[in-house]
Amino acid sequence: MADFLSAKEIFDWQPYNLPGNSAAQMARARQRMIDQGQWHDGQILGRRGAVGCVSLEITQRCNLDCTYCYLSETSEALKDIPLEEVFRRIDLIRTHYGENTDVQISGGDPTVRKREELAAIVRYARASGLRPSLFTNGIRASRELLSQLCDAGLIDVAFHVDLTQERKGYTTERSLNAVRKEYVDRARGLPLSVFFNTTVYPGNFHEVPELVQFFVAHSDVVRLCSFQVGADTGRGLERERVTVNPYTVMQAIQMGAGCALNFGAVSAGHARCNRVAYGLVINGKVFDFLADGESAGKVIANTAHVVFDRQDKAKTVWRMTRAIAARPDLAAGFLHRAVSFAWKAGADLIAARGRIGKLTFFIHNFMDADRLERERCEACSFMVMTPDGPMSMCVHNAKRDRYLLVAAQVKRGDKTVYWNPVTGQTQEHRPGHLDVSLSRKNARGRAKKFVEPVRIAGEAGQSRAKSADAAEDTL
Repeated sequence: MADFLSAKEIFDWQPYNLPGNSAAQMARARQRMIDQGQWHDGQILGRRGAVGCVSLEITQRCNLDCTYCYLSETSEALKDIPLEEVFRRIDLIRTHYGENTDVQISGGDPTVRKREELAAIVRYARASGLRPSLFTNGIRASRELLSQLCDAGLIDVAFHVDLTQERKGYTTERSLNAVRKEYVDRARGLPLSVFFNTTVYPGNFHEVPELVQFFVAHSDVVRLCSFQVGADTGRGLERERVTVNPYTVMQAIQMGAGCALNFGAVSAGHARCNRVAYGLVINGKVFDFLADGESAGKVIANTAHVVFDRQDKAKTVWRMTRAIAARPDLAAGFLHRAVSFAWKAGADLIAARGRIGKLTFFIHNFMDADRLERERCEACSFMVMTPDGPMSMCVHNAKRDRYLLVAAQVKRGDKTVYWNPVTGQTQEHRPGHLDVSLSRKNARGRAKKFVEPVRIAGEAGQSRAKSADAAEDTL
């Protein structure tokens, strides 16, 4: 039976402290996997990296209001954190996890920030040795903007499109394929790895197989499709999980792919949080790249030092080939499987003139805010960078206001001032109490039900603390 964190434990959960060095951070990640029973040959956390990825929220504002939104009810009323604070958090990510860490530049929707600021953030992250990805609903992500961000050092773009966004004129996932196709065309030819995110819930679950077929058909551009099971967290209105869980989503993906996929060979953190499978797309058909899970695990365990270049597929293939060739015990098995695969897929390889695409299928299972499993929080591979350090995204989602309703300490010349997230202004002294006024203009999600403006008080999570106390009393 799962061991859930109490409300008090959620409130007391702290960001990770600074490691002694990057090697210490890698060792800590590996130990977390061992402690939670998640360490095996195919585990990449603690082997390929000290973290799966880190979310860098550069704004809390968004031009959509998803029914499963993870943001706080206060988010839309808050100003964008100043660049100095964004850069400080990028420095923290570099210090915590080292070079080549994947950073999700997210929000809210990051494209609502000023274009020059967004470009500056991408440029700073890349110059810091990190790998920046843009996570957006795509509405403002024009080709011109994507080109500018590529020049600044952007590695990936992840478009989030689904029915929970309630885009006008779209009533099915099939109809939303027109939007997805437009986004594919915007990114086509740019040096970007293109991802698509989809929140899966009872309202669109039946369309997952057809959605997978869309991604397979566009796998010349799309590299990864992520399916995120809707969770009861944040300000969203929808909460139902009936019939939808990682296992039913896995079945739906395989139905759409038209073949069995091994979702157990490779892990990125806890198996109940993340599931991943890799398909090779040849002549429109999907073949399971990890069908031999044991052999795949050995390759992963022995090639953790190889850096993947997501902008240059050929370079990554060449690096992996060299690494495998350097290990005769791996090379013999790999060659045998390659020959067997070529025999199996021969007709399609000929029809496709040897062209092979790769499509990653990812399932992310966020937790409900009041049902946080202790071992999954301990084994988390997806962090958000708070002002105080990295924290498990699910834990952070359960108490967002504690990190949003605080003033940021900012250096302006030789002076230290405090930036107020409610006013967007700096002041000489740290404000002790922050109030957020919600109105019809800035209320989102559940808060929209209030007819009259409401006020949410926050002083270092004061409102959440009260909620935590109240929840604790009911246990």
